[in-house]
Amino acid sequence: MFTRSLDPTFSDTDALGHINNTRIPVWFEFARNDICQLFTPDLDPQKWVLILARIEVEYRAELYFNAPIEIRTGVSRIGSSSFTVSQALYQHGRLGAEGKTVMIHYDHQAKQAKTIPDDVRAALESHLIDAAAFAS
Repeated sequence: MFTRSLDPTFSDTDALGHINNTRIPVWFEFARNDICQLFTPDLDPQKWVLILARIEVEYRAELYFNAPIEIRTGVSRIGSSSFTVSQALYQHGRLGAEGKTVMIHYDHQAKQAKTIPDDVRAALESHLIDAAAFAS
């Protein structure tokens, strides 16, 4: 599992005074960089080998400006060419949001999925988490 922290900015808030719902997917994307680096260590877009197939976000509690956010990221499923990234976002130790993203190892030239290489699969496996118990 990977853990990242960030400090919300004033511009992350909405008219109701809490973090706008559109920021959570962006924060999850930021935290998925750790997973993406397993495929593309330098994160060079010219070498990118992933695409997103699905994103889910479940909002659990309001989040606020001026208090750190912790994002936990793990791998909850690995297939032959796709895998699922599970994420949880916390503020003050309270679950604020959960997310799941299905990602595909992809050949952009051929426009098709390709098998995850064994070395990358082993790296993904080292970050496997139990999705049911993850966001608790």
